[in-house]
Amino acid sequence: MSTETDIRGVRVEHIGSLVRPEPLRDVFTRYDQGQAKAEELRSLQDDAIREVIKKQESHGLPVVNDGEFRRRNFQESFSECVSGFDVPRQATRFYDESPVNETPLERAEQDFNAAGPAIITRRKVVEKLQLVRNLPLEEFQYAHALATRPAKPTLIGPDRIAQRFKWEDSLSLYAGGLDDFVEDVVRIERDIISQLVNAGCRYIQIDAPGYTAYVDQVSLERMRSRGEDPDRNLERSINADNALIEGFPGVTFGIHLCRGNARTIDPQTGEIVPQWHREGHYDAIAERLFTSLRHNRILLEYDSERAGSFEPLRFVPKDKVVVLGLVTTKSARLESVVELGGRVDKAAEYCPLDQLALSPQCGFGGLANKSLSEDDQWRKLDRIMETAGKIWG
Repeated sequence: MSTETDIRGVRVEHIGSLVRPEPLRDVFTRYDQGQAKAEELRSLQDDAIREVIKKQESHGLPVVNDGEFRRRNFQESFSECVSGFDVPRQATRFYDESPVNETPLERAEQDFNAAGPAIITRRKVVEKLQLVRNLPLEEFQYAHALATRPAKPTLIGPDRIAQRFKWEDSLSLYAGGLDDFVEDVVRIERDIISQLVNAGCRYIQIDAPGYTAYVDQVSLERMRSRGEDPDRNLERSINADNALIEGFPGVTFGIHLCRGNARTIDPQTGEIVPQWHREGHYDAIAERLFTSLRHNRILLEYDSERAGSFEPLRFVPKDKVVVLGLVTTKSARLESVVELGGRVDKAAEYCPLDQLALSPQCGFGGLANKSLSEDDQWRKLDRIMETAGKIWG
C-alpha cells in the first residue's frame, strides 16, 4: 500500500472524524472552561490517537488517520492554522452555548453571524491571513509514526472557507472581495500541503461540504442576499480547488461532498437520528463538478434520498474513483451486505465497478454533534469491509 497507484485503488476508507472516547470529550470541555491544562489535553489526545490507529488497523482498514482527535470540529484544519480572523474571546464556548435545533429529521439551522469561531461562523478579518501553525501536518506526523498503513490527513477546502468569510466587512484588507480572499486562502493551503508532502504524505482529503449549497435553494438565496452570484462562486471554488492540488506529483487527492452531518436524539426512542444542513440532488452541478475537479477520488454522500439517484455518476471521468458514502453515521441501524451490494450494483449502471469504492457518508465524530457509540461505529466499518470484500475480493 505504498504507491500512489495502490492508494488510488483503495476500495474502503472513512471520511476522517471518528467517535471521541468519553475521556477525550471530557478533557476538551474542561480545557475550554479553563479547568484542564494543555499538557493534560495533549496527553489524552496522544493516548486516544495511538489506540484508534491500532484499532483501525486491527479492523483491516487500508487507510487510517488520527480520527481528528486534536480538533473540536473538522474545520479547525484551517481556522486553527491562521491568524487574521476577527474571533471573539472564548470562541470555543460557542459549541456549548449556541442554541441548536434539536428536532429530529429536520433541517438543522445555525446563526452564521453569531459570535463564534472562524469558519464555523461568518467572521470578518482584522488583518490579512497568515499561516501560524500547520495542524494537519502535526496530526499526520504523529499518525504516520504510529501507523503501518498510509495515513490520510483532511483539510477544509477554499469553498467552505469563502462561504464563512464576511467579505462585505473586510474590503479594506481584501479590496477584491472574495476573489482576493480566496487567492490568499489557496496560497496558505498550498503551503500546508507542501509541508505535508515533504513529510511523506501521499494521500490528502479536501473537505468540501459547501458544494451542495449550489443545489440547495436556501443556501442559494443566502448568497444572492449578500450580493453574490452563485454561478461565479461555484466557478471560483472549482478553480481554487484545482489550484490547491496542482503540482504535487505522486500524491493522491480526494475531495469529500456532503449535506451536513447534524444529528440529534429522538425523544421518543432515545436513538440517534438524522438532521441535515442542505437539500438537493447532485444533478444540477454533477457534469460541471465531476468533469472539472482534478482530484483522483470523489467521496460522495449517498445515504439518503436527499442525495438523489446515482445517475449523475455518468459524468465521472474514466481516471477517477467515486467513493460511495452509502453507510450512514446518523443512525445506529446496521446496513446489510445485501442492501449495500444492491446499491453498488445500481451505481455501477452509471459508473464502472472498477471506479467505485465504499465509505460512510460523513465522519462519525465531532464534539458539537450527538454521535453513535464506538461499538456502532466499528460495526459499520466492519460491514463496509465485509461488503467490499464480497464485491471486489
